[in-house]
Amino acid sequence: MTAALVTTAVRSSGQLIVRRLWTDRSGRIGCVLVGLVLLVGLAAAFGLLPYDPIAQSAARLRPPSAAHWFGTDQFGRDIAARTFGGIFASLRVSVLAVAIAAVVGGFLGILAGFAGGLLDAIIGRLTDILFAFPAILLALALVAALGHGWTNTAIAISVVYVPIFVRVARGPVLAVRESDYVQAARALGFSPARILFRHILPNVSAPLGVQTALALSWGILTESALSFLGLGAQPPDPSLGLMVNDARNLLTEAWWTLAFPAAAIVVAVVGLNLLADGLRGASR
Repeated sequence: MTAALVTTAVRSSGQLIVRRLWTDRSGRIGCVLVGLVLLVGLAAAFGLLPYDPIAQSAARLRPPSAAHWFGTDQFGRDIAARTFGGIFASLRVSVLAVAIAAVVGGFLGILAGFAGGLLDAIIGRLTDILFAFPAILLALALVAALGHGWTNTAIAISVVYVPIFVRVARGPVLAVRESDYVQAARALGFSPARILFRHILPNVSAPLGVQTALALSWGILTESALSFLGLGAQPPDPSLGLMVNDARNLLTEAWWTLAFPAAAIVVAVVGLNLLADGLRGASR
């Protein structure tokens, strides 16, 4: 019976957050933009685009038209197909990187806050060491050490974001573990596992959810930056950062080669940030 009541309470809380998110202007706009990004990314992933993102043709540097919505690049490749393919590539790297960082960082943060003492000090010092390195330089060094490939890029980005999730998870745990209901649960002889899953984790899930949305936007920016510098996706694979890099010398004669991939980055990042703002307000 108790388990059923807990399940019902969690479901009701989730429905309330979704309802608040949709009534919030920022959250609603963020949901629409993120949904659009996911839609075109999935279309590229399942090969539903009218053109092959890497197929070259004689139609070089054609402006946007009915045949090529975003125009073509210097190799005759359809920019719309490459932009949508680049969105999928960025999402793939960002989702994997954030998933790894959230699991590892969230676990370490909860463990440090709940256990305290020497373990908390060790995890805190390791986190401080990672924070001492500039994020993009640490990602560059890790990618250079691991080698090219989207999985290695995701791993490098996840290492950069692990300390952020440690801090986000540790703070609420420190506040909750000294609360009256947690102290009462300890006095009643509840096991640490029960206290952790029943009382600690529900208070950590909301800030971790907000941080996940923010980290996804940062992940897209970081993946695009690494690709721009030549350490992410490699030609001829579609990548937003690569497309921006290739279009630098074509801006005066073919503005569309830069405008659309850059706009895709902006839409994805703004949408995820607005979604994070909406989640922050809905979870209060």
